[in-house]
Amino acid sequence: METENFVYNTDELEAPQWLNADFLAKVLKEYEGESAITIKNYKITPATVRGDHYASVMFRAEVDYVQTGRSTTKSMIIKTMPEEDGNKKELLQETHIFETEIGVYSEVIPRMEKILRAVGDNTVLGAKYLYYSLSPRKVIVFEDLVTVGYNVLRQRLPTMEEAKMTYLKLAKWHAVSYKLLQENPTHFDKYRYSIMTLTNFVESDFFIKGIDLFIELLSEVPTLRKYKSYFESIQQDLIQDCKDIFTQYTDKKPSNTDYVLCHGDFHCKNMMFKHNPESGKLEDLMLLDYQVSYVGSLVNDIIYSYFLILNPDMRLNHFDEMLYYYFKNFTETLTKIGYKGKVPKLEEIRSQIMKHKKFELFLLTTMLPMWYVFFVGEIDPDEMIESEDARKNVYRNKDYIKELHNLLPRYMHLGYFEN
Repeated sequence: METENFVYNTDELEAPQWLNADFLAKVLKEYEGESAITIKNYKITPATVRGDHYASVMFRAEVDYVQTGRSTTKSMIIKTMPEEDGNKKELLQETHIFETEIGVYSEVIPRMEKILRAVGDNTVLGAKYLYYSLSPRKVIVFEDLVTVGYNVLRQRLPTMEEAKMTYLKLAKWHAVSYKLLQENPTHFDKYRYSIMTLTNFVESDFFIKGIDLFIELLSEVPTLRKYKSYFESIQQDLIQDCKDIFTQYTDKKPSNTDYVLCHGDFHCKNMMFKHNPESGKLEDLMLLDYQVSYVGSLVNDIIYSYFLILNPDMRLNHFDEMLYYYFKNFTETLTKIGYKGKVPKLEEIRSQIMKHKKFELFLLTTMLPMWYVFFVGEIDPDEMIESEDARKNVYRNKDYIKELHNLLPRYMHLGYFEN
């Protein structure tokens, strides 16, 4: 199996008691649309490995069943909330992440794809869901993308070709949601729970103390010390500034900002790539995990991708190319789907990125050092969130420090450090 030889998440080693033949029969009966389903055999295993995801628990169910006299096999992914007591459960139990994701898969994606299909665009924006429920427990069941050739990138970041495809999918997602919001500003009103509204998470030391550890690093590295005073000046208000950026649409809605339904957690672990098994050619990618989708500035997803999809060389030398590729496909999709209103210009998108520089600097100081070790599987997400010693260690990563010597001068030259 694809996950062989990797370490599983501890809360996915044993399936809960309710994940049994009765539950699987219920899922298949609803999906197949008939009651004559008999489970012959099933096997439950972890769906992912450590580091693939955090805000849920996921299992793979391989099911042999009989449907109207015909034997069939199906592999499914069951995604549910953490049930084991611990940090993950405490961080996520009072959130709306499953309500958001269920809404996106059951309502938003079908409508968006219908708009694209009407103009001959067969882009698939999400995996097929088979079943969902919010009671007695929060759960959503998907088709198993591994069985149709999709895989998560492990221990590496996307290639240029793969990165461009992520921006292509994002551009189409943004374009359709932009049109829908322009036609009806309240269309996505229930999607307002972003990552910055996950109160327990945002108030954790992982979020709040990242800037402290970053400033401590600047103090220790003589060649970076000159940037310390600026980061000290934004230290106290950085998290609140990020919250304000994420709640603009409902709270302030400043002018000259282009709003879409943001993916909200747009990194390369939240997508699966499909390559031709013979030629190795990239054929498609599937966006995953719409748990924190929300209405916000389109640049928020782009800023997120800058740190959590691109590698250091792409950040330094190819971001302009990637941004133009996104912009070109965004505007072309708007034209294709019949949007008649004002279309954002590239210079306006660049201006909005600058306006959201506090979010960019939060990612630089808090998320990027963790990402350096997270995407290669060198640190457990729970350890990263719970242990200050573990977090301190990742700030000493030589590759992260090396990149800071490129990124901080760039931000200085762009005017990011002007108050």
